[in-house]
Amino acid sequence: MPMIEDQTASKYRAMVTSPSTAASEAGAKVLRDGGTAIEAVVATASVLAVTYPHFCGIGGDAVWMVSDNSGKVQSFLGIGQAAENGAETFTANKPIPLRGPGSTLTTACTVDSWQHALDHSAKHWGGRKSLADLITPAIDLAKHGFSISPSQCFWLDFRKEEIANWPGFMEIFTPNARMPHAGEIFRQPQLASSLKRIAEFGARDFYEGDLADQIVKGLSAVGSPITKADLAKTRTRTVDAVSLDYGDVTLFAPPAPTQGLATLMTMGVLRELGAKNWAEGTAEHYHLVVEAIKRAFLKRDQIADPDFTSTDFTALLDQAALAADAKDISTTKALDWPHPFRHGDTVFLAAKDANGNCASVLQSTYFDWGSGVVAGDTGIVWQNRGAAFSTDPNHPNAFAPGKLPFYTLNPGLALKDGKPHLLYGTQGADGQPQTLAMLLTRMLDFGLSPLDALTKPRFLLGKTFSDTNDSLKLEVDAGDDVFDELAARGHVLRAIEPQSALAGQAGIIRIDQDGFVDGAHDPRSDGMAIGV
Repeated sequence: MPMIEDQTASKYRAMVTSPSTAASEAGAKVLRDGGTAIEAVVATASVLAVTYPHFCGIGGDAVWMVSDNSGKVQSFLGIGQAAENGAETFTANKPIPLRGPGSTLTTACTVDSWQHALDHSAKHWGGRKSLADLITPAIDLAKHGFSISPSQCFWLDFRKEEIANWPGFMEIFTPNARMPHAGEIFRQPQLASSLKRIAEFGARDFYEGDLADQIVKGLSAVGSPITKADLAKTRTRTVDAVSLDYGDVTLFAPPAPTQGLATLMTMGVLRELGAKNWAEGTAEHYHLVVEAIKRAFLKRDQIADPDFTSTDFTALLDQAALAADAKDISTTKALDWPHPFRHGDTVFLAAKDANGNCASVLQSTYFDWGSGVVAGDTGIVWQNRGAAFSTDPNHPNAFAPGKLPFYTLNPGLALKDGKPHLLYGTQGADGQPQTLAMLLTRMLDFGLSPLDALTKPRFLLGKTFSDTNDSLKLEVDAGDDVFDELAARGHVLRAIEPQSALAGQAGIIRIDQDGFVDGAHDPRSDGMAIGV
Protein backbone atom coordinates (compact mmCIF):
# COMPACT_ATOMS: atom_id res chain seq x y z
CA MET A 1 0.00 0.00 0.00
CA PRO A 2 1.18 3.58 -0.60
CA MET A 3 2.82 5.40 2.25
CA ILE A 4 1.45 8.95 2.39
CA GLU A 5 0.43 11.57 4.84
CA ASP A 6 -3.26 11.71 5.77
CA GLN A 7 -4.31 14.50 3.43
CA THR A 8 -7.70 14.91 5.09
CA ALA A 9 -6.35 15.50 8.59
CA SER A 10 -4.26 18.59 7.88
CA LYS A 11 -3.52 21.13 5.24
CA TYR A 12 0.08 21.49 4.17
CA ARG A 13 1.97 24.46 2.79
CA ALA A 14 5.02 22.40 1.81
CA MET A 15 5.70 18.84 0.73
CA VAL A 16 8.45 16.48 -0.44
CA THR A 17 8.05 13.18 -2.24
CA SER A 18 10.50 10.41 -3.14
CA PRO A 19 10.64 6.59 -3.47
CA SER A 20 12.58 6.20 -0.18
CA THR A 21 11.02 7.02 3.19
CA ALA A 22 14.40 7.95 4.71
CA ALA A 23 15.06 10.32 1.82
CA SER A 24 11.64 11.96 2.08
CA GLU A 25 12.17 12.43 5.81
CA ALA A 26 15.50 14.19 5.19
CA GLY A 27 13.79 16.60 2.81
CA ALA A 28 10.85 17.16 5.14
CA LYS A 29 13.23 18.14 7.95
CA VAL A 30 14.70 20.83 5.70
CA LEU A 31 11.22 22.16 4.93
CA ARG A 32 10.30 22.18 8.64
CA ASP A 33 13.44 24.24 9.27
CA GLY A 34 12.27 26.83 6.75
CA GLY A 35 14.48 25.64 3.90
CA THR A 36 13.72 26.08 0.24
CA ALA A 37 12.36 23.43 -2.11
CA ILE A 38 15.79 23.13 -3.75
CA GLU A 39 17.47 22.62 -0.39
CA ALA A 40 14.92 19.95 0.49
CA VAL A 41 15.52 18.20 -2.82
CA VAL A 42 19.32 18.21 -2.35
CA ALA A 43 18.92 16.62 1.09
CA THR A 44 16.51 14.07 -0.36
CA ALA A 45 18.66 13.41 -3.44
CA SER A 46 21.82 12.81 -1.42
CA VAL A 47 20.06 10.27 0.79
CA LEU A 48 18.68 8.55 -2.31
CA ALA A 49 22.25 8.30 -3.61
CA VAL A 50 22.88 6.11 -0.55
CA THR A 51 19.60 4.25 0.01
CA TYR A 52 18.71 3.65 -3.67
CA PRO A 53 22.12 2.76 -5.17
CA HIS A 54 20.48 0.50 -7.74
CA PHE A 55 18.72 3.45 -9.42
CA CYS A 56 20.85 6.52 -8.72
CA GLY A 57 24.05 7.81 -7.15
CA ILE A 58 26.78 10.41 -7.35
CA GLY A 59 28.28 8.52 -10.28
CA GLY A 60 25.23 9.54 -12.35
CA ASP A 61 23.29 12.54 -13.61
CA ALA A 62 20.28 14.66 -12.64
CA VAL A 63 17.74 16.70 -14.58
CA TRP A 64 15.87 19.48 -12.78
CA MET A 65 12.75 21.55 -13.38
CA VAL A 66 12.33 24.51 -11.02
CA SER A 67 9.84 27.31 -10.64
CA ASP A 68 9.53 30.20 -8.24
CA ASN A 69 6.16 31.25 -6.84
CA SER A 70 5.66 33.71 -9.70
CA GLY A 71 5.77 30.91 -12.28
CA LYS A 72 9.26 31.51 -13.69
CA VAL A 73 10.25 28.06 -14.94
CA GLN A 74 13.80 26.93 -15.70
CA SER A 75 15.56 23.64 -16.31
CA PHE A 76 18.96 22.56 -15.00
CA LEU A 77 20.60 19.85 -17.09
CA GLY A 78 23.04 18.06 -14.82
CA ILE A 79 24.20 15.77 -17.62
CA GLY A 80 27.76 14.50 -18.03
CA GLN A 81 29.37 14.82 -21.45
CA ALA A 82 31.14 12.22 -23.60
CA ALA A 83 34.81 11.59 -22.81
CA GLU A 84 37.26 13.18 -25.24
CA ASN A 85 38.94 9.81 -25.94
CA GLY A 86 35.77 7.74 -25.70
CA ALA A 87 35.63 6.79 -29.38
CA GLU A 88 38.84 4.81 -28.97
CA THR A 89 36.98 2.25 -26.83
CA PHE A 90 34.38 1.06 -29.35
CA THR A 91 34.04 -0.01 -33.00
CA ALA A 92 31.97 2.04 -35.43
CA ASN A 93 28.56 0.56 -36.31
CA LYS A 94 28.79 -1.97 -33.47
CA PRO A 95 26.73 -1.41 -30.30
CA ILE A 96 28.40 0.15 -27.29
CA PRO A 97 28.54 -2.34 -24.40
CA LEU A 98 25.61 -1.99 -22.02
CA ARG A 99 27.72 -2.75 -18.92
CA GLY A 100 31.30 -2.65 -17.78
CA PRO A 101 34.11 -0.17 -18.51
CA GLY A 102 33.13 0.08 -22.18
CA SER A 103 29.86 1.73 -21.16
CA THR A 104 31.51 4.36 -18.92
CA LEU A 105 31.85 6.89 -21.73
CA THR A 106 30.32 9.95 -20.02
CA THR A 107 31.14 11.92 -16.92
CA ALA A 108 28.73 12.29 -13.99
CA CYS A 109 27.03 15.59 -13.18
CA THR A 110 24.75 14.89 -10.20
CA VAL A 111 27.05 16.45 -7.59
CA ASP A 112 27.61 19.58 -9.67
CA SER A 113 23.86 19.88 -10.20
CA TRP A 114 23.30 19.93 -6.43
CA GLN A 115 25.61 22.91 -5.98
CA HIS A 116 24.31 24.61 -9.13
CA ALA A 117 20.75 24.37 -7.81
CA LEU A 118 21.80 25.58 -4.37
CA ASP A 119 23.47 28.62 -5.93
CA HIS A 120 20.17 29.37 -7.66
CA SER A 121 18.30 28.92 -4.38
CA ALA A 122 20.66 31.28 -2.54
CA LYS A 123 20.54 33.94 -5.23
CA HIS A 124 16.83 33.90 -6.05
CA TRP A 125 14.95 32.14 -3.22
CA GLY A 126 16.80 33.30 -0.12
CA GLY A 127 18.32 29.88 0.52
CA ARG A 128 20.87 29.72 3.33
CA LYS A 129 21.76 26.06 3.78
CA SER A 130 25.12 24.73 2.63
CA LEU A 131 25.76 21.59 0.62
CA ALA A 132 27.76 20.22 3.57
CA ASP A 133 24.82 20.58 5.95
CA LEU A 134 22.34 19.11 3.53
CA ILE A 135 24.31 15.95 2.74
CA THR A 136 25.21 15.18 6.36
CA PRO A 137 22.23 12.77 6.78
CA ALA A 138 23.39 10.88 3.69
CA ILE A 139 26.93 10.62 5.08
CA ASP A 140 25.59 9.29 8.38
CA LEU A 141 23.44 6.66 6.65
CA ALA A 142 26.30 5.52 4.43
CA LYS A 143 28.68 5.28 7.41
CA HIS A 144 26.42 3.85 10.11
CA GLY A 145 24.01 1.92 7.91
CA PHE A 146 20.36 1.77 6.85
CA SER A 147 17.75 -0.90 6.24
CA ILE A 148 18.05 -2.23 2.71
CA SER A 149 14.88 -1.70 0.69
CA PRO A 150 13.00 -4.53 -0.99
CA SER A 151 13.69 -2.71 -4.26
CA GLN A 152 17.47 -2.92 -3.81
CA CYS A 153 17.25 -6.61 -2.94
CA PHE A 154 15.05 -7.29 -5.96
CA TRP A 155 17.53 -5.74 -8.36
CA LEU A 156 20.51 -7.45 -6.75
CA ASP A 157 18.78 -10.78 -7.13
CA PHE A 158 17.69 -9.97 -10.67
CA ARG A 159 21.32 -9.32 -11.70
CA LYS A 160 22.90 -12.07 -9.61
CA GLU A 161 24.21 -13.90 -12.70
CA GLU A 162 25.98 -10.76 -13.96
CA ILE A 163 27.44 -8.99 -10.96
CA ALA A 164 30.50 -11.25 -10.62
CA ASN A 165 31.85 -9.55 -13.75
CA TRP A 166 31.36 -5.99 -12.49
CA PRO A 167 34.63 -4.47 -11.20
CA GLY A 168 34.56 -3.79 -7.47
CA PHE A 169 30.82 -4.39 -7.19
CA MET A 170 30.40 -7.57 -5.17
CA GLU A 171 32.77 -6.50 -2.41
CA ILE A 172 30.39 -3.64 -1.59
CA PHE A 173 26.91 -4.90 -2.40
CA THR A 174 27.20 -8.58 -1.46
CA PRO A 175 29.21 -8.34 1.77
CA ASN A 176 30.52 -11.61 3.18
CA ALA A 177 29.90 -13.16 -0.25
CA ARG A 178 26.15 -13.47 0.18
CA MET A 179 23.05 -11.74 -1.07
CA PRO A 180 21.54 -9.42 1.57
CA HIS A 181 17.86 -9.50 2.49
CA ALA A 182 15.34 -6.67 2.86
CA GLY A 183 15.55 -4.92 6.21
CA GLU A 184 19.16 -5.91 6.82
CA ILE A 185 21.49 -3.09 7.88
CA PHE A 186 23.79 -2.11 5.02
CA ARG A 187 26.82 0.18 5.25
CA GLN A 188 28.85 1.93 2.56
CA PRO A 189 31.96 3.34 4.31
CA GLN A 190 33.81 4.13 1.09
CA LEU A 191 30.87 6.11 -0.26
CA ALA A 192 30.60 7.86 3.11
CA SER A 193 34.22 8.96 2.76
CA SER A 194 33.57 10.32 -0.74
CA LEU A 195 30.52 12.25 0.42
CA LYS A 196 32.49 13.57 3.39
CA ARG A 197 35.16 14.93 1.04
CA ILE A 198 32.42 16.71 -0.92
CA ALA A 199 31.08 18.17 2.32
CA GLU A 200 34.53 19.36 3.40
CA PHE A 201 35.96 20.58 0.10
CA GLY A 202 32.87 21.36 -1.99
CA ALA A 203 31.17 19.86 -5.02
CA ARG A 204 34.03 20.66 -7.37
CA ASP A 205 36.36 18.31 -5.48
CA PHE A 206 34.48 15.57 -7.34
CA TYR A 207 35.68 17.13 -10.60
CA GLU A 208 38.94 18.93 -9.89
CA GLY A 209 40.30 17.84 -6.48
CA ASP A 210 41.65 14.81 -4.71
CA LEU A 211 38.34 12.96 -5.05
CA ALA A 212 38.56 13.46 -8.82
CA ASP A 213 42.02 11.87 -8.74
CA GLN A 214 40.63 8.88 -6.84
CA ILE A 215 37.75 8.51 -9.28
CA VAL A 216 39.94 8.68 -12.38
CA LYS A 217 42.49 6.27 -10.91
CA GLY A 218 39.75 3.75 -10.19
CA LEU A 219 38.05 4.10 -13.57
CA SER A 220 41.32 4.04 -15.52
CA ALA A 221 42.39 0.85 -13.76
CA VAL A 222 39.52 -1.04 -15.41
CA GLY A 223 39.81 0.60 -18.83
CA SER A 224 37.43 3.57 -18.73
CA PRO A 225 38.46 6.49 -21.00
CA ILE A 226 37.32 9.20 -18.53
CA THR A 227 40.13 11.57 -17.51
CA LYS A 228 40.42 14.30 -14.92
CA ALA A 229 40.24 16.83 -17.75
CA ASP A 230 36.85 15.34 -18.71
CA LEU A 231 35.63 15.68 -15.13
CA ALA A 232 36.85 19.29 -14.92
CA LYS A 233 34.76 20.20 -17.98
CA THR A 234 31.56 18.81 -16.45
CA ARG A 235 29.09 21.59 -15.64
CA THR A 236 25.34 21.87 -15.14
CA ARG A 237 23.57 23.99 -17.73
CA THR A 238 20.65 26.33 -17.08
CA VAL A 239 18.33 26.18 -20.10
CA ASP A 240 14.82 27.23 -21.06
CA ALA A 241 12.18 24.57 -20.63
CA VAL A 242 9.86 23.52 -23.45
CA SER A 243 6.11 23.84 -22.94
CA LEU A 244 2.68 22.91 -24.22
CA ASP A 245 -0.74 24.32 -23.36
CA TYR A 246 -3.14 21.59 -22.26
CA GLY A 247 -6.60 22.74 -21.24
CA ASP A 248 -6.24 25.31 -18.48
CA VAL A 249 -2.64 24.37 -17.60
CA THR A 250 0.74 24.75 -19.27
CA LEU A 251 2.96 21.67 -19.13
CA PHE A 252 6.73 22.19 -18.95
CA ALA A 253 9.51 19.70 -19.62
CA PRO A 254 13.30 19.82 -20.00
CA PRO A 255 14.45 20.39 -23.60
CA ALA A 256 16.68 18.31 -25.89
CA PRO A 257 18.61 16.14 -25.45
CA THR A 258 15.95 14.83 -23.03
CA GLN A 259 12.75 13.09 -24.07
CA GLY A 260 10.70 15.82 -22.41
CA LEU A 261 9.70 16.65 -25.98
CA ALA A 262 8.25 13.14 -26.37
CA THR A 263 6.04 13.58 -23.30
CA LEU A 264 4.78 16.92 -24.58
CA MET A 265 4.22 15.52 -28.09
CA THR A 266 2.13 12.74 -26.57
CA MET A 267 0.06 15.20 -24.56
CA GLY A 268 -0.31 17.44 -27.60
CA VAL A 269 -1.74 14.58 -29.66
CA LEU A 270 -4.11 13.69 -26.82
CA ARG A 271 -5.20 17.33 -26.64
CA GLU A 272 -6.03 17.26 -30.35
CA LEU A 273 -7.93 13.99 -29.90
CA GLY A 274 -10.07 15.55 -27.17
CA ALA A 275 -9.23 13.43 -24.16
CA LYS A 276 -11.90 15.10 -22.02
CA ASN A 277 -14.53 13.37 -24.14
CA TRP A 278 -13.48 9.86 -23.08
CA ALA A 279 -14.27 7.95 -19.94
CA GLU A 280 -11.39 7.24 -17.56
CA GLY A 281 -10.04 3.69 -17.47
CA THR A 282 -11.93 2.52 -20.53
CA ALA A 283 -10.43 0.65 -23.47
CA GLU A 284 -10.70 3.90 -25.46
CA HIS A 285 -8.63 5.73 -22.84
CA TYR A 286 -5.85 3.14 -22.92
CA HIS A 287 -5.96 2.70 -26.70
CA LEU A 288 -5.68 6.38 -27.56
CA VAL A 289 -2.91 7.07 -25.03
CA VAL A 290 -0.95 4.11 -26.42
CA GLU A 291 -1.45 5.31 -29.98
CA ALA A 292 -0.40 8.87 -29.08
CA ILE A 293 2.76 7.46 -27.46
CA LYS A 294 3.58 5.58 -30.66
CA ARG A 295 3.38 8.75 -32.76
CA ALA A 296 5.68 10.60 -30.37
CA PHE A 297 8.19 7.73 -30.23
CA LEU A 298 8.34 7.54 -34.04
CA LYS A 299 9.77 11.08 -34.04
CA ARG A 300 11.85 10.75 -30.88
CA ASP A 301 15.03 9.61 -32.65
CA GLN A 302 15.44 13.16 -33.93
CA ILE A 303 16.18 14.33 -30.37
CA ALA A 304 19.88 14.90 -29.68
CA ASP A 305 22.29 17.41 -28.16
CA PRO A 306 21.24 20.75 -29.69
CA ASP A 307 24.89 21.88 -29.79
CA PHE A 308 25.58 19.12 -32.33
CA THR A 309 22.57 19.46 -34.63
CA SER A 310 20.63 22.12 -36.52
CA THR A 311 17.26 20.40 -35.96
CA ASP A 312 14.44 22.73 -34.95
CA PHE A 313 13.02 20.79 -32.03
CA THR A 314 10.23 23.29 -31.44
CA ALA A 315 8.68 22.12 -34.72
CA LEU A 316 7.87 18.81 -32.98
CA LEU A 317 5.32 20.71 -30.87
CA ASP A 318 3.77 22.63 -33.75
CA GLN A 319 -0.01 22.49 -33.49
CA ALA A 320 -0.44 21.47 -37.13
CA ALA A 321 2.01 18.57 -36.73
CA LEU A 322 0.27 17.38 -33.58
CA ALA A 323 -3.12 17.62 -35.26
CA ALA A 324 -1.83 15.58 -38.21
CA ASP A 325 -0.60 12.87 -35.86
CA ALA A 326 -3.95 12.84 -34.08
CA LYS A 327 -5.79 12.53 -37.40
CA ASP A 328 -3.57 9.57 -38.31
CA ILE A 329 -4.73 7.59 -35.28
CA SER A 330 -7.46 5.01 -35.78
CA THR A 331 -9.93 4.67 -32.94
CA THR A 332 -10.49 1.03 -33.84
CA LYS A 333 -7.09 -0.33 -34.95
CA ALA A 334 -3.68 -0.35 -33.23
CA LEU A 335 -0.54 0.61 -35.12
CA ASP A 336 1.94 -2.27 -35.37
CA TRP A 337 4.82 -1.74 -32.96
CA PRO A 338 8.08 -3.69 -33.57
CA HIS A 339 10.31 -0.87 -32.32
CA PRO A 340 13.23 -1.03 -29.87
CA PHE A 341 12.65 -0.28 -26.20
CA ARG A 342 15.06 2.07 -24.42
CA HIS A 343 16.04 0.79 -21.00
CA GLY A 344 16.83 2.80 -17.90
CA ASP A 345 15.98 3.31 -14.27
CA THR A 346 15.94 6.40 -12.13
CA VAL A 347 14.30 8.04 -9.13
CA PHE A 348 11.82 10.90 -9.09
CA LEU A 349 11.78 13.40 -6.25
CA ALA A 350 10.13 16.77 -5.81
CA ALA A 351 9.44 19.44 -3.26
CA LYS A 352 7.35 22.57 -2.78
CA ASP A 353 8.29 24.99 0.00
CA ALA A 354 6.14 27.28 2.12
CA ASN A 355 6.98 30.25 -0.10
CA GLY A 356 5.63 28.56 -3.21
CA ASN A 357 8.94 27.66 -4.85
CA CYS A 358 9.14 24.21 -6.47
CA ALA A 359 11.64 21.67 -7.74
CA SER A 360 10.90 18.53 -9.77
CA VAL A 361 13.91 16.24 -10.32
CA LEU A 362 15.01 12.93 -11.77
CA GLN A 363 18.34 11.41 -10.69
CA SER A 364 19.83 8.38 -12.44
CA THR A 365 22.73 6.09 -13.26
CA TYR A 366 20.80 4.93 -16.39
CA PHE A 367 20.31 1.14 -16.05
CA ASP A 368 19.74 -0.43 -12.66
CA TRP A 369 23.24 -0.42 -11.09
CA GLY A 370 24.53 1.73 -13.96
CA SER A 371 27.63 0.30 -15.60
CA GLY A 372 28.23 -1.97 -12.62
CA VAL A 373 31.71 -0.45 -12.34
CA VAL A 374 32.78 0.91 -8.95
CA ALA A 375 35.34 3.71 -9.29
CA GLY A 376 38.22 2.25 -7.30
CA ASP A 377 38.02 2.78 -3.53
CA THR A 378 35.47 5.62 -3.73
CA GLY A 379 32.36 3.44 -3.36
CA ILE A 380 30.90 5.27 -6.38
CA VAL A 381 29.00 3.19 -8.95
CA TRP A 382 29.50 4.85 -12.34
CA GLN A 383 26.69 5.29 -14.83
CA ASN A 384 26.51 3.57 -18.23
CA ARG A 385 24.87 6.52 -19.99
CA GLY A 386 27.45 6.20 -22.76
CA ALA A 387 25.49 3.16 -23.94
CA ALA A 388 22.73 5.57 -25.03
CA PHE A 389 24.93 6.84 -27.87
CA SER A 390 24.82 5.44 -31.39
CA THR A 391 28.04 4.39 -33.15
CA ASP A 392 26.45 5.18 -36.52
CA PRO A 393 28.13 8.47 -37.51
CA ASN A 394 25.00 9.53 -39.39
CA HIS A 395 22.64 9.12 -36.44
CA PRO A 396 21.52 12.32 -34.62
CA ASN A 397 22.66 10.73 -31.36
CA ALA A 398 26.03 9.58 -32.72
CA PHE A 399 28.91 9.58 -30.24
CA ALA A 400 31.12 12.67 -30.31
CA PRO A 401 33.62 14.00 -27.74
CA GLY A 402 31.99 16.50 -25.39
CA LYS A 403 28.47 15.63 -26.58
CA LEU A 404 25.49 15.04 -24.29
CA PRO A 405 23.69 11.75 -24.99
CA PHE A 406 19.97 11.41 -25.66
CA TYR A 407 18.31 11.37 -22.26
CA THR A 408 15.18 9.58 -21.10
CA LEU A 409 14.91 11.70 -17.93
CA ASN A 410 12.06 14.22 -18.09
CA PRO A 411 10.68 15.53 -14.81
CA GLY A 412 7.53 17.58 -15.26
CA LEU A 413 6.06 20.78 -13.92
CA ALA A 414 2.75 22.42 -14.75
CA LEU A 415 1.49 25.97 -14.22
CA LYS A 416 -2.14 26.98 -13.79
CA ASP A 417 -3.07 30.65 -14.01
CA GLY A 418 0.65 31.35 -14.18
CA LYS A 419 1.43 29.67 -10.85
CA PRO A 420 2.97 26.24 -10.07
CA HIS A 421 0.23 23.60 -9.97
CA LEU A 422 1.75 20.13 -10.52
CA LEU A 423 5.13 18.50 -9.96
CA TYR A 424 5.36 15.02 -11.46
CA GLY A 425 7.75 12.41 -12.76
CA THR A 426 8.52 8.73 -12.81
CA GLN A 427 11.18 6.06 -13.02
CA GLY A 428 11.20 3.97 -16.17
CA ALA A 429 13.09 5.16 -19.31
CA ASP A 430 10.69 4.54 -22.24
CA GLY A 431 7.94 4.10 -19.68
CA GLN A 432 8.25 7.68 -18.47
CA PRO A 433 6.11 9.38 -21.17
CA GLN A 434 3.67 6.46 -21.00
CA THR A 435 3.17 6.69 -17.25
CA LEU A 436 3.06 10.49 -17.29
CA ALA A 437 0.41 10.55 -20.02
CA MET A 438 -1.85 8.29 -17.95
CA LEU A 439 -1.28 10.30 -14.77
CA LEU A 440 -1.87 13.64 -16.48
CA THR A 441 -5.02 12.60 -18.31
CA ARG A 442 -6.40 11.13 -15.10
CA MET A 443 -5.79 14.30 -13.11
CA LEU A 444 -6.36 17.01 -15.73
CA ASP A 445 -9.12 15.44 -17.81
CA PHE A 446 -10.90 13.24 -15.28
CA GLY A 447 -10.27 15.04 -11.99
CA LEU A 448 -8.58 12.25 -10.03
CA SER A 449 -6.47 12.99 -6.95
CA PRO A 450 -2.71 12.33 -7.08
CA LEU A 451 -3.07 9.12 -5.07
CA ASP A 452 -5.98 7.82 -7.14
CA ALA A 453 -4.14 8.62 -10.37
CA LEU A 454 -1.05 6.78 -9.13
CA THR A 455 -2.97 3.74 -7.90
CA LYS A 456 -4.96 3.08 -11.09
CA PRO A 457 -3.76 0.44 -13.60
CA ARG A 458 -1.02 1.40 -16.08
CA PHE A 459 0.65 -0.07 -19.15
CA LEU A 460 4.07 -0.42 -20.73
CA LEU A 461 4.55 -0.72 -24.47
CA GLY A 462 7.26 -2.79 -26.16
CA LYS A 463 10.19 -5.00 -25.21
CA THR A 464 11.61 -4.79 -21.70
CA PHE A 465 14.46 -6.38 -19.73
CA SER A 466 12.08 -9.18 -18.68
CA ASP A 467 9.99 -9.64 -21.82
CA THR A 468 11.39 -9.63 -25.36
CA ASN A 469 7.93 -9.50 -26.98
CA ASP A 470 6.65 -6.30 -28.58
CA SER A 471 3.56 -6.51 -26.43
CA LEU A 472 1.40 -4.03 -24.60
CA LYS A 473 1.89 -4.96 -20.95
CA LEU A 474 -1.20 -3.97 -18.97
CA GLU A 475 -1.85 -4.39 -15.27
CA VAL A 476 -4.50 -7.06 -14.90
CA ASP A 477 -6.79 -4.97 -12.73
CA ALA A 478 -7.65 -2.87 -15.79
CA GLY A 479 -10.41 -5.49 -16.19
CA ASP A 480 -11.44 -8.23 -18.58
CA ASP A 481 -13.61 -5.91 -20.68
CA VAL A 482 -10.67 -3.58 -21.31
CA PHE A 483 -8.40 -6.50 -22.28
CA ASP A 484 -11.03 -7.90 -24.65
CA GLU A 485 -11.69 -4.56 -26.35
CA LEU A 486 -7.99 -3.74 -26.73
CA ALA A 487 -7.33 -7.17 -28.23
CA ALA A 488 -10.17 -6.56 -30.69
CA ARG A 489 -8.39 -3.35 -31.78
CA GLY A 490 -5.22 -5.29 -32.57
CA HIS A 491 -3.13 -4.76 -29.46
CA VAL A 492 -0.88 -7.69 -28.59
CA LEU A 493 -1.44 -7.88 -24.85
CA ARG A 494 0.38 -9.36 -21.90
CA ALA A 495 -1.23 -9.17 -18.47
CA ILE A 496 1.07 -8.14 -15.63
CA GLU A 497 0.30 -8.13 -11.92
CA PRO A 498 -1.42 -5.14 -10.28
CA GLN A 499 1.02 -2.51 -8.98
CA SER A 500 3.75 -4.02 -11.17
CA ALA A 501 7.32 -2.72 -10.99
CA LEU A 502 7.22 -2.59 -14.80
CA ALA A 503 4.71 0.28 -14.60
CA GLY A 504 7.25 2.65 -13.03
CA GLN A 505 7.51 4.45 -9.71
CA ALA A 506 5.96 7.88 -10.02
CA GLY A 507 5.36 10.77 -7.66
CA ILE A 508 3.06 13.80 -7.71
CA ILE A 509 2.69 17.01 -5.75
CA ARG A 510 -0.37 19.15 -6.51
CA ILE A 511 -0.60 22.79 -5.47
CA ASP A 512 -4.04 24.36 -5.17
CA GLN A 513 -4.88 27.99 -5.88
CA ASP A 514 -4.70 28.76 -2.14
CA GLY A 515 -1.12 27.44 -1.95
CA PHE A 516 -1.97 24.27 -0.04
CA VAL A 517 -0.62 20.98 -1.34
CA ASP A 518 -1.49 17.32 -1.56
CA GLY A 519 0.49 14.51 -3.11
CA ALA A 520 1.68 10.95 -2.98
CA HIS A 521 4.40 8.60 -4.08
CA ASP A 522 3.65 5.47 -6.05
CA PRO A 523 2.24 2.46 -4.19
CA ARG A 524 4.66 0.52 -6.44
CA SER A 525 7.59 2.07 -4.53
CA ASP A 526 9.05 2.05 -1.00
CA GLY A 527 8.58 5.79 -0.56
CA MET A 528 6.17 8.43 0.55
CA ALA A 529 5.07 12.04 0.27
CA ILE A 530 5.44 14.04 3.49
CA GLY A 531 3.50 17.24 4.06
CA VAL A 532 4.78 20.03 6.30
